[in-house]
Amino acid sequence: MSMFMQQIGAITLMNIKTIPNRFWETLVILISIAVVIAVLQVFLAMNSGFSATVASSGSDDLAIILRNGSQSELNSSFTPEVVNIIKNAPGIARIQGLPEVSSELYVIVNGTKRAGGDKVNLPLRGIDLEGVALRDNLALLEGRMFTPGMNEIVVGQAAVKQFSGLELNSEIKLGRNVWKVVGIFGGKGSVFDSELWADAKIVQSQFNRAGSVQLLRVRLENPGDISSIQVFIAADDRLNAEVFTEAEYFKQQASGTADFLFYLGWPLAIIMALGTLAGSLNTMYSAVSQRAGDIATLRAIGFNGWAIFWSIMLESVLYAIVGGIAGIVIAYYMVDGIVASTLGGRNFTQIVFDFTLSPTVVLNGVGLAIVIGVLGGLLPALRAARLPITKAFNLNL
Repeated sequence: MSMFMQQIGAITLMNIKTIPNRFWETLVILISIAVVIAVLQVFLAMNSGFSATVASSGSDDLAIILRNGSQSELNSSFTPEVVNIIKNAPGIARIQGLPEVSSELYVIVNGTKRAGGDKVNLPLRGIDLEGVALRDNLALLEGRMFTPGMNEIVVGQAAVKQFSGLELNSEIKLGRNVWKVVGIFGGKGSVFDSELWADAKIVQSQFNRAGSVQLLRVRLENPGDISSIQVFIAADDRLNAEVFTEAEYFKQQASGTADFLFYLGWPLAIIMALGTLAGSLNTMYSAVSQRAGDIATLRAIGFNGWAIFWSIMLESVLYAIVGGIAGIVIAYYMVDGIVASTLGGRNFTQIVFDFTLSPTVVLNGVGLAIVIGVLGGLLPALRAARLPITKAFNLNL
């Protein structure tokens, strides 16, 4: 085995030393693999950043209650009577006998992207101060919280960066009225960073919601346990609602967009990889043909055919890894940390997120590069290993 490994090492080293003779062919393959991996990394980084933003938004300590079948808070609606009944449900945490419940509205308003000036849908959340207290990851970064009863909004830090007109102390027209931005908050990378918040009663009044709300956010007595609330709702015919933990709700909301990004990136990369694979095969066949004399000589002096096979496989995989790493570096400098926004979930509003080249994304890129290297080197390596000595000498003539 030791001699076999020494033969592989010696032949591989010899192959690498001949790369300058095939410089341009090798460079084309490296560039092709780098492009394929860079494209894959961009899509997976987008998927990773979007998924991380949504995942950080949900908590098992809280539950979301929506009208049954509404699928998102945008389509849900509760009357004040229903809200008062649900507040008495068991399983909801209480402070001094009062349930920790936030009745909220979710309204779409117009916004403008800083880059390009495109018109987009922004989420305006009508909320009360009890609802603010239910966001454990919230911090007011600048200014102050809105004053109940006033046309004031506070804005998530990601929304300020991505959309124009939301700077502190600026005024913006939302609906029929002008609102003043009095504070900027941070939600530690959650979807709340993309939202605008205002007093729930003012939002009800100015968007003609007549006292209705769209969802209830409640703190659970036991994290993750929504069974008591579900039983309570099922037992009362007046209630037509369904309950999710907040973590489960956001996971469902993001699944469509995250899956789209994931399943768009991989097929596109695979199609491009097939083209790169053809080029890799051609390059390795050419390399084997150019070194036919060397291969014949090695075989004649006793080198094992399988040592030649593995040396060519290692050479092919080495090209792929170098090209793959180049693609990852390109993608890193192109998109890692870039802030972008897209329509997220079922609410048809913008979610701001960062492109993130996570370790999983990088490993996926390296894995695809190795697959290209293995498949690209397999047939040429088999041909070299099985090439008769006399024919190999003739090929080199």
